[in-house]
Amino acid sequence: MARLFFRRGRDREAAPDAARELADKARAVLGVGEETTVSITEIACGDPACGGAETVVLVMRPGRRTEAAKLMKPLSTVTDEDLAEALAPLIANSV
Repeated sequence: MARLFFRRGRDREAAPDAARELADKARAVLGVGEETTVSITEIACGDPACGGAETVVLVMRPGRRTEAAKLMKPLSTVTDEDLAEALAPLIANSV
């Protein structure tokens, strides 16, 4: 199950599709099924390095603590490579 939360703004119409697509990609990278919840959230970021917004990926696996990966960029600019790099520590923790 993917939970999607969005920031209000000019890209609001595209945000649900982008977040859903990113959640599907995260699910594939992590190799998890529907029993795991993947939440994609774009939040305001005060750090100038993140361009005003950062993307947070929460992974909630049954019986485990919630894990998080942060990408210091807006959701709409996250690439497949960015996502794989951010999720790499969570893959290592899945064993």
